[in-house]
Amino acid sequence: MTSSSVPVHLAESSEDPGGIAGWATDLMEALGAPGAGAAIALENLFPPLPSEVILPLAGFTASRGDMSLWAALLWTTIGSVVGAMALYWVGALLGRERLIAIAAKLPLVKVADIEKTEAWFSKHGAKAVFFGRMIPIFRSLISIPAGVERMPVGTFLLLTTLGSAIWNTLFVLAGYRLGEDWERVTDLVSVYSKVVLVVVVLAVLAFVVFRVTRAGGGKRRAS
Repeated sequence: MTSSSVPVHLAESSEDPGGIAGWATDLMEALGAPGAGAAIALENLFPPLPSEVILPLAGFTASRGDMSLWAALLWTTIGSVVGAMALYWVGALLGRERLIAIAAKLPLVKVADIEKTEAWFSKHGAKAVFFGRMIPIFRSLISIPAGVERMPVGTFLLLTTLGSAIWNTLFVLAGYRLGEDWERVTDLVSVYSKVVLVVVVLAVLAFVVFRVTRAGGGKRRAS
């Protein structure tokens, strides 16, 4: 019995799955484990799609025998890498010059900010790509500066695969162990995601306040 030929039939254990869960269920019913991979690839491209829903749902599906656990782990990790590579090439096509040109047109953003970011990424890029796979929002966005800075593709693939495999395994196994209570994982991680979002918002606000109140704030320095 192959993972791509067996329907998920989550409707039997859930009254009416809707929203992201219903959409992911439809994909897995149609494609099996590759459907879970496709959902995760799209999650990388569209961060509002939460991996904390898709991954434990894939684990639950595996616990029912509708796909193998190994297939769920393999395909979700493939999906993560495919989505990350797509954004990497977006960054590579964007390039440093276009990025600076865009930054020069943005209010409160200076070319010096881009230069500092470049310097930071040159020093910490490998750790950022690896650990960024385990942080909501950054999981997707970190691929773009990696592409802009042209991190070696082999290095990017290795770090992305390792980081994604760890993140995906934790959530798929949690869904597998919890079975029909897989949504408990989503409830717990949603708190983590909200904390990260609040931190990001506060950091942006602090940057804006600092730049506005600083003497000469908002003036751009030429490259």
